[in-house]
Amino acid sequence: MGLLSHFSRAYRWNFMLHPMGYRPKLINNVLAIFITYIANLGVPRSGEFFRATVMKTYENIPFEKSFGTIIAERMVDLIMLFLVIGIALLLQFEFIISFLEKQHFNPTTLIISLVLLGFSLWILIKQLKKSSSVLAKKILGLIEGLTEGILTLVKMPKKWAYLFHTFLIWGLYVFMFYVVKLALPETFDLPFEALLIGFIVGAITISATNGGIGIYPFSVSLVLVSYGISKESSLAFGWIMWTAQTVMVIVFGSLSFFILPLINRKK
Repeated sequence: MGLLSHFSRAYRWNFMLHPMGYRPKLINNVLAIFITYIANLGVPRSGEFFRATVMKTYENIPFEKSFGTIIAERMVDLIMLFLVIGIALLLQFEFIISFLEKQHFNPTTLIISLVLLGFSLWILIKQLKKSSSVLAKKILGLIEGLTEGILTLVKMPKKWAYLFHTFLIWGLYVFMFYVVKLALPETFDLPFEALLIGFIVGAITISATNGGIGIYPFSVSLVLVSYGISKESSLAFGWIMWTAQTVMVIVFGSLSFFILPLINRKK
């Protein structure tokens, strides 16, 4: 399921690259995505830069344009995560509110921080437009390229196909999490709602850290313990899920570094 989700993501990427006039090989997309995930294990969010660099090196796609499509992709992922959170809220509203209160989560602080960040970026761009320096022009050129990449979401001709693959990717993510419950007798009968909340907590953990190293299993176990699963089985569930994902990323990510130059040796 994990491999299929990555292949689907690689195929979906071309729906954004084609309208800009670029037609990269699907295999290069796949390998670039695996490199993204293995890089993120080391430094969070560094993989996105590696991915855009790979496409510039092997497909001659300008860095800022491919990076813009990656930013747009992450925006879609964020929307999908909010959609999953919305479904979980409908199914388990009281449990989620109670769980967040126990973790001392303050949504007001998060909203204020995002508003301040957006306002700061708006002021920065206005100042750059007023400047005549070479550095300011380069930064504005980068922003324009990023904007073009992001706007492909609106311009792309195959929006329904893109939407299909988006739901396929996230459906596979959820079911990757779901099948792990079959590995342990104690979690075998866990309801789907409980697993959905565990999935959300795990997804946020991975996004906020370098692949969830050291914290993913404990975060997931907090949710499962709240549903009456023993601490040992809850941790085992988290470790099985995290290990399966991490081993997949390390194996295929490492292979990608060697395969990329081989299949593109003519270039």
